[in-house]
Order: sequence, then C-alpha cells, then structure tokens
Amino acid sequence: MNGLLAYCRQGFEPELAGELTDRAAQAGFAGYARTERDSGYVTFICDDADALSRAIPFSHLIFARQKLRLLAELRGLNPSDRIAPMLEALQGQPRFGELVMEYPDSDAGKPLAGLARSLGNALRPALRKANLLTSQDSTRFPRLHVFLVEGDHAFLASSHPADSAPWPLGIPRLKMHKDAPSRSALKLEEALLVLLSNDERQNLLKEGMVAADLGAAPGGWTWVLTRNRLRVTSVDNGPLRQHVLDTGMVTHLRADGFAWQPPHPLDWMVCDMVEQPRRVAERMASWLREGWCRHAIFNLKLPMKKRWQETQLCLDLFAQQADKPLTIRAKQLYHDREEITVFITPLKAP
Repeated sequence: MNGLLAYCRQGFEPELAGELTDRAAQAGFAGYARTERDSGYVTFICDDADALSRAIPFSHLIFARQKLRLLAELRGLNPSDRIAPMLEALQGQPRFGELVMEYPDSDAGKPLAGLARSLGNALRPALRKANLLTSQDSTRFPRLHVFLVEGDHAFLASSHPADSAPWPLGIPRLKMHKDAPSRSALKLEEALLVLLSNDERQNLLKEGMVAADLGAAPGGWTWVLTRNRLRVTSVDNGPLRQHVLDTGMVTHLRADGFAWQPPHPLDWMVCDMVEQPRRVAERMASWLREGWCRHAIFNLKLPMKKRWQETQLCLDLFAQQADKPLTIRAKQLYHDREEITVFITPLKAP
C-alpha cells in the first residue's frame, strides 16, 4: 500500500489532511488524503510514498503527532488469528528493530488499548521466529507499527527513528508536578521537549539567562522557566502564585503583555496569551525584529474553522514581519487544545 499514515488530535483530521495535501503538492507529488472526522488519523495515498516521506520531514508537519510509511491495510481480521495475515502482509519487508502497538487517540480508539497490548505480546515472538524482528541494536532498524482501528481492522506501517516521534501514538507522557501553578505548565514542558533538540536544550537554556513571560498569571510558564534556571520577568495584570515569586528568580510586572517591551535584550520570550492569532503573530514578530529577544515560544489560538489556512497565514505573517533569518518550528502539541505552539530561534549559518 503506497502512502503515509499520520496521527493527530481528535477533531483535527481535516487540518492534517489539508496540510498533507498542500505539502505534497508543493513538493511535486500527486495524491489524496483519506480520513473520517474524529478518527484521530489520516492516510495519504500516493504512488511514491518513500520519496514523499523524504520530501516532507516529520519535523515540518504541524498537525501530525506521528508520521509513518504505510505498508498494508488489513480488514476483516479473524479474532481467532490476527497474526497470520499480518505476517503474510509483511513478507519481503526488511527486519524491524521494534514493534509498536497503537490505536487512535480517540473516543472510539481508546477501548482498543487492552487488545493492542495482548496482541503485541503474541506478535513479537512470531515476528522474531519469522526473522522480521531483530534482537540487535534497534536504533539501526525501522520500527514496525501495528495501528488497530477496530478489532478486525489494522494498518501496518513503519517509521525511521530519525524521522518520527519516539513515543507511542506520538504522545510524550508528562506528569503534572504538584508545584505547577497550572496545567499550562505542561504545554511549555512539552514544547521544550518536542520542538528543541537535545543540544538546543543544553545550549539555549542555561543558568543566568533572562526571559520574559507575557500574560504570565498564574505563573505556569514562568515556573517552568525558573526550573530551567532562567531569571524571569513575568508580565501580567493578574496575580502570580506566591511560591513562584518565592523562588527569588521572578520579577512580576503588572502591565499589559501586548504593550510592554524590555529595557534591554533578553535571551527568551514566551507567551500564552488568549488573543486573536494574527495579533499575536504580529506582536511576536516585533519582538524578533526589534531584537528584544533571541529565542521565543508562543501559542497561536486557532479559530473553529479554516484552522490550517489560519495557521499558514499567521506563520507567513510572522516570518514576513520579523524580517530576519529565523528557524521557525510549529506543532500542535498533545497538551495544546485549539492552538499550535511555535518555537523561534536564529537561523544557523550553513
């Protein structure tokens, strides 16, 4: 089966389908997307899926939690023997380094978790016996994904470790810390984990760096920054939680985050204000254009309709008005809702 399989947040299938269709067309590939509302996944069918997958790196996709190369779609699986048709469909495939059992992160898909777990326990030894699953260094081999849509319906797909999310379902499992002022802290923690590389986290988040948090109250994002040893100016007319202020690393300014500007350049600016996405994009662009910060993470709250189109418009608007060479990465994170998160850093010289 030639195509790609991508996972997304339930309800955002049209946005992911539109993104895949547009990016494929821009790369010169013909194809079409297939999906159902609230299914939690999209397939994109094309003649040369390997070349398309190389042309659209996973890191460039905004609404995809995971990007996989489709191998087969199996319908009408017999509950008494799902393994035999899977092994047959995989004949001729190279060996895999790991088996990942998955199901849609949707209301209909979550009840399949138990079946996925038990089927995986039975399938792994069968794959090893068929010489399809290696016991060597798994990072040198593609991963095999079995994606259960229903008890009798599954997709078989593969992923390359360097061009896919490392977590099952593409979801990093973060725990809410007892001291976090709000659940929004998980959004920034996930952004730092997903949008920055290991080297970037080490080099761009150093003790003594200074940051601003626009629209900070009650202090979730400020708290994350202080845990990364940054000193923070938190800008919001609302109050911060006292234990955030007690860190001694926070200056709270009661001011409008859209109007305030720093007296000197900062290392970081973060922003999770609830505002029209175009207004946020324009204000964030001014921060980079004027040199008020070197790096930024901000959220764009999307409208209920034409969300992919609005995403394109806002990111293009930002890039145009920032008016300098920048690396721009955007993703709808697991802890996001009707929004995307954007990371900005100076573009490295080739």
